[in-house]
Formats: sequence, C-alpha cells, structure tokens
Amino acid sequence: MQPFDITIGTIDYAVFPEGEDTYVIFKDGKEYVHIQKDTEEQWLKLDEVTALPTFETNEEINAIGRAIVAHVPEEEEEDPEDAEEDLLD
Repeated sequence: MQPFDITIGTIDYAVFPEGEDTYVIFKDGKEYVHIQKDTEEQWLKLDEVTALPTFETNEEINAIGRAIVAHVPEEEEEDPEDAEEDLLD
C-alpha cells in the first residue's frame, strides 16, 4: 500500500503504511505518531521508545484510524504501453 493523505476537520495528515496494521502518521510535515489497529473503531498509539502499544483511549488516534479504514485508494492509471503488452500476451 502506498502512502496517502487524510484530512480530519482542518488538519491534514500523511499516512505511511508499515504493514501488520501499523502506520506512521505525519502532521504538519513532521513525524507525529505511530499507530496500530486494534479493532475497526479502536486504534492504539505506539510508545515512541519501546514501540509497544499504549492502551489509553485517544480520540484523535481513533479518528485517524477510522479515516484510514475509510480510505479508498485511488486507481493507478495504467501505462498505455503496458496495456498494449497485455493485449499481445
């Protein structure tokens, strides 16, 4: 999955997937937080030092997580040369 942007209210975030339902979130152009999916509605902030989940409820983290779940990746445009090669195969 490629990085993508989300907006919550007036705040823009850049989301960088790391795998295993873990994401690095950038806010205002700076690394902001690492989060991990617990459930569809519950997301966990990862400790900056240990990278272990912290189990305190954080509405901003949950809102970011819900926006990640709701994100639909944009269709990548196919290169016309690739499409032509597919026809020849």
